Amino acid sequence: GVKDGRWTVLQLVEALGFCLENTDPRTRGRGIQLLSQVLLQCYSLLQEKEVLHLVVFYESRLQDHHLVIPSVLQGLRALSMCKVLSPGLAVSVLKAIFQEVHVQSLMQLDRHTIYSIITNFMSTREEELKGLGANFTFGFIQVMDGEKDPRNLLVAFQIVRDLIAKDYDLGPFVEELFEVTSCYFPVDFTPPPNDPHGIQREDLILSLRAVLTSTPQFAEFLLPLLIEKLDSELQSAKLDSLQTLTACCAIYRQKELQEFLPSLWSSLRREVFQTASEKIETECLAALHALSACLSRSVLSSDSEDLLDSFLSSILQDCRHHLCEPDMKLVWPSAKLLQAAAGASLRTYHCITRSILPLLLEQYTKHTQSSQRRTILEMLLGFLELQQKLGHVEEDESTLLSLQAPVCSVVFSALLDPSVQLQLVGIKALTVLGSLQGFLSSSDLELVVDHLIRLALHEEDSQSSEAAMEAAGSLAPIYPKVFSGRMVPRLEEELLSEREESYHNHHSLQQRCLQALAAVSTHTSIVRETVPVLLQHLQKVQKGTEARNTQDMVAVCQSLHRVALQCQQDAEGCWYFHQTVVPCLLAMAVEAAMPESTHTLPGKALLEEEVLAAMIPVISAATTHLSPELAAQSVSHVVPLFLDGEVSFLPQNSFPSSFQPFGDGECLEAQRRLVALLMAFVCSLPRDVAIPQQEWLLRELLALSCSCNCPFTATTAAKCFAGLVNKHPAGQQLDEILQLAVNRMEASLAEGPHRMQALTLLLWVTKALVLRYHPLSSCLTDKLLALLGDTELGPAAAEGFSLLMAESPDVLNKGCHADVRIMFRQRFFTDNVPKLVQGFHGAGPDVKANYLKGLSHVLNHLPKPVLVTELPTLLSLLLEALSCSDRVVQLSTLSCLHPLLLEAPQIMSLHVDTLVTKFLNLTSSPTMAVRIAALRCAHALTSLPATVLLPYKGRVIRALAKPLDDKKRLVRKEAVAARGEWFLLGSPGR
Repeated sequence: GVKDGRWTVLQLVEALGFCLENTDPRTRGRGIQLLSQVLLQCYSLLQEKEVLHLVVFYESRLQDHHLVIPSVLQGLRALSMCKVLSPGLAVSVLKAIFQEVHVQSLMQLDRHTIYSIITNFMSTREEELKGLGANFTFGFIQVMDGEKDPRNLLVAFQIVRDLIAKDYDLGPFVEELFEVTSCYFPVDFTPPPNDPHGIQREDLILSLRAVLTSTPQFAEFLLPLLIEKLDSELQSAKLDSLQTLTACCAIYRQKELQEFLPSLWSSLRREVFQTASEKIETECLAALHALSACLSRSVLSSDSEDLLDSFLSSILQDCRHHLCEPDMKLVWPSAKLLQAAAGASLRTYHCITRSILPLLLEQYTKHTQSSQRRTILEMLLGFLELQQKLGHVEEDESTLLSLQAPVCSVVFSALLDPSVQLQLVGIKALTVLGSLQGFLSSSDLELVVDHLIRLALHEEDSQSSEAAMEAAGSLAPIYPKVFSGRMVPRLEEELLSEREESYHNHHSLQQRCLQALAAVSTHTSIVRETVPVLLQHLQKVQKGTEARNTQDMVAVCQSLHRVALQCQQDAEGCWYFHQTVVPCLLAMAVEAAMPESTHTLPGKALLEEEVLAAMIPVISAATTHLSPELAAQSVSHVVPLFLDGEVSFLPQNSFPSSFQPFGDGECLEAQRRLVALLMAFVCSLPRDVAIPQQEWLLRELLALSCSCNCPFTATTAAKCFAGLVNKHPAGQQLDEILQLAVNRMEASLAEGPHRMQALTLLLWVTKALVLRYHPLSSCLTDKLLALLGDTELGPAAAEGFSLLMAESPDVLNKGCHADVRIMFRQRFFTDNVPKLVQGFHGAGPDVKANYLKGLSHVLNHLPKPVLVTELPTLLSLLLEALSCSDRVVQLSTLSCLHPLLLEAPQIMSLHVDTLVTKFLNLTSSPTMAVRIAALRCAHALTSLPATVLLPYKGRVIRALAKPLDDKKRLVRKEAVAARGEWFLLGSPGR
């Protein structure tokens, strides 16, 4: 009635008169409860006069019987949300609550109601409440005092934060406000199991920390508390104290810290020197960094003491001498403390490095052992990295610039040391020095390049060689002229030279040269130098007669691929690489595929599957990041090459005969293999690039994929067809080409010599359509499901489900702009797993394994949270799959079950008997991979409740003794880990 306007609230009060004035407190309580419930729903409809009368009424009831108070508070909460509340009423209500209500005696919900009333008034009546002055703060302190419920504490902490942030008058009650909140520090709260409120210990910690660190006024009380807790034995208290100290430093100034700096430094130093906890050490260093930064920020008056200098002097005094100790026990803790302070600001960095860097250089020279030198250089590296983060500094301020010669000397000597570990640190230091603007002279840079070349090409240890190449790649964009003028010519000379040394050594050197040329190609000007060298070497290898030509070509392609990836983010470099490399690779491949080719047999190595497979990612990476305009320019040349034999855009375009990869005849078999390169190009184009003669191209690819006798060619044609179909705009043209493909596949699958090729095409086209949610995908999937019952094609069709669900590296992935919808795997699972299960139950014994294999592939690629929800319905089938003799089914099922044992232990516990039996049986499998997977699952079983597993403990331990003697080391390793966990099952503390 009140909502509809038929009643006013005052009429309701009159109608409730008998209840509200009843002598029985329970009856009065029910009357006020009903009125309050109405107000909570209708407070927005109240008039100002009605609110005034209701406030007066409810305030008077705060003196009533304790049974009535909860309902009175609910009514006041409703009134606190009224927009028409007259000025002064908010203050009146709060005064009444502060004076009349003994908050600590109320239930949790009623206390929460009071916090809600205060919160509502603070958000809508701020100025009125501030008029109360410090009395409001004192009243709230009385309300909060003794609160224990975490739900209420979160609200109370927020109110304290608002009191401080909105500048309420704390008056003389700063210490009382601190005490009423700090009594909860450090937070000791463990949420009860199945807690519906979801409040975690971390929520309370962060909320309380925000209060304690909200004002410098708390500093004189908080800092002694933090020092006290740092001295406690509780690790959680130490961590909380350190994190709180770090947070404080963001708002404190020098004057808040002054009195406590010696004690804080003493505690931090002790913890870093003595703790065994990496977490505590990390937080101590963060706190020291924050303290130093805080002191660095403080603006000094003319007569105040500079605390930063004295603080850093204490740090240096307590840490410096440890860097000189012969046993080097406290070297690293001391170095970490010094670096934490030094990294706070430029000022702290200069102050500390002035004292420490000369000492480290002296110690490096003094020590002769490589291990000690490595430790000292690692410390030096830490300070160099700080300089790198802090940025360029003025020459007259920088200690590092004044020590340029000895620093370079130390780093260069490390690069010449026989110790690989020292070399690696030296290479890191060299990279950092090179990144410091203006630090290295031109002669130093030449020496740097010479060292990197020597390490990259001639250092026996591959770690140093790879690190040197990475360093060259990092420094090349900073000094492109030095690297293109000095390093690239040296690498080219080494690569193209004909050395009279053992083939193995020469080949290894060439491999290193190729890798180094790729690594250094991180700037467009250098790419213009290195790419021609790599292509020249590839042509040289193609014309050679050596038996290892295939591996050599693959190595060049791998280097070109790395260069392509490094060029992708630079439009100029990307286009240069594309227009230089792609035509060259196509020209070499076309030349090799010519029937009249004069190449000897090794010269035909370019047509090997392994080499073509290595060329695919090069062309793909060179194409994916092209702008649509440049991609359209390129596609207008490449597609006519394959459809019309148009070779004029190729660098070597005079061939003895025409190029017809889609033509008929045995003599063109080699040319058909180059469809792999067409696939790499067209399937990597952006979606909005139009492909000329696309319908003709699709028909040619369809015919080739279904009729070619070469599996490699048929598969690449099928993948190319699928990649184009996936990006093809919806409409009549797509429908027609898909219908043509379906007719062709059905005919080839029914009978004939090309059934396997038709299945391959079906798999790739199905994947292309599943990814884009095309309506035809369900029809094609049904055809695949039907093929699982085919004795000839069934195993391959089952294996194909892995292809459908897995990420494809060369086509149909997001990297090459394929149309991939989110959650396509979940959708495929929902649509097809019931059909797989039904097919399994209706299948004959000779093809049941096909359904299990298909199912296990689908489940293996499904996100684990989805799989866990479906587990109860599928588990019995998975257990049956473990009895299948097919090792692929066994392996897939085991890899599917392993994470489920860890993530769904309660469900898996129901089948523990079967799981134990199956896993133990499979530990004797003739296939090593199955034995390893079974042992991992047996290990994972120990995550199930111990009460469920204990009856099986003896049996499992005895059974796992056998694989301890397995002939394969990896099997033995898994057996040891699994058996150890079973031995510990049921032990105290497990």
